[in-house]
Amino acid sequence: MTTSLPDVDVPVVDLDPYDEAVLADPRGFQETLREAGPLVWLSRYEVYAAGRYDEVRAGLANHRDLVSGYGVGITDRRKEKVFRTPSLLIEADPPDHTPRRALMDALLSARALRHLRDEFARIADGLVDELLDRGEVDAVADVAETYPLRVFPEVIGLSHEVRPHLLTYGNVVFNAGGPPNAVLTRAMSAPGAEAALAAIADQTRREHIAPGGIGAAIWEAVDRGELPEDEAPLLVRSLLTAGVDTTVAAIAATLHCLAAAPDQWALVRADPRRARFAFEEAIRHESPVQTFYRTAVRDVPFGDAVLPADGRVYLSLGAANHDPRRFPDPDRFDLERSMSGHVGFGMGVHQCVGQHFGRLEGEALLGALARRVERLEPAGPPVRRLNNTLRAWGSIPLRLTAA
Repeated sequence: MTTSLPDVDVPVVDLDPYDEAVLADPRGFQETLREAGPLVWLSRYEVYAAGRYDEVRAGLANHRDLVSGYGVGITDRRKEKVFRTPSLLIEADPPDHTPRRALMDALLSARALRHLRDEFARIADGLVDELLDRGEVDAVADVAETYPLRVFPEVIGLSHEVRPHLLTYGNVVFNAGGPPNAVLTRAMSAPGAEAALAAIADQTRREHIAPGGIGAAIWEAVDRGELPEDEAPLLVRSLLTAGVDTTVAAIAATLHCLAAAPDQWALVRADPRRARFAFEEAIRHESPVQTFYRTAVRDVPFGDAVLPADGRVYLSLGAANHDPRRFPDPDRFDLERSMSGHVGFGMGVHQCVGQHFGRLEGEALLGALARRVERLEPAGPPVRRLNNTLRAWGSIPLRLTAA
């Protein structure tokens, strides 16, 4: 354990956010973080941390003073190497970040994706048919993983060869946001992990991307001179984590929350348009992406404290989304609360580029379930899937009763 002290006078928290017990249930750690102060020192990793809503939201939005280019995971890229290539979207800062983000925003805006709504609904209805035939299902493997993998690769234009590797790839990448602990080691040594990394690197090249999809549109930007050729596969790769793993985690979280709260499922059943609110509240309640790091380029106020220049800060999205200062009774999953302003998708110029895609998937799938499923009930104990960055489920047994 380090004995290093912070450069400024802030409370010291000697807890490990990457301890496996904390990854499984972070609420206690997050409460300690919030209540210790607006800015604290995480002595285990010699970084600052913030868990209160106001400070986390402001920190995420302040891209001028708190940069992402030195790494949004625990590793400071100025001092250490990591095995993965930095994301051109979430680990880049303006002005380099701006044209890339503008391109992706144009391709992934709610308006640009609107034409997919009917097809997504049709595929969701087909999946619900299959689920009702079985009665008892795993909300993770049979629903949350199955549905995105049916709709997402087709829209991007990914080959069939790469699709089996997507979840394995994302698990490694998101785990790499934490320290080199046992959780990361298990992810990197899992069967197929090495093959997944190689397959994604290969299959995001131009010759493997089908025409007519979002991936092809990225490569067309190269032809127009708007994007360097070496950046195109990296941008396609960025979509894979933004559009698969986080959506899988969010759909699983929503189903778990609704199964545990039959009164809230009844609200969705009564008006399937509430599916979008259920998905949004689950993003707040579960915070599939738990944290991002930022690095200060100058002294930055955090409440009544100051993050010193060159300080790195762990911004806890999960803690902020459960801050009772912003969300009354935050541990309750409540579709009738005002959930606007949650930070589950981040905030500012680095807000999740795939959020509209994820919302479209969540709304289509949950709406189909609401129209066809009378009761959504637990059929066994759920099991967490530990990840250094994501809050995810490994298994959620459910029993579905047709309407």
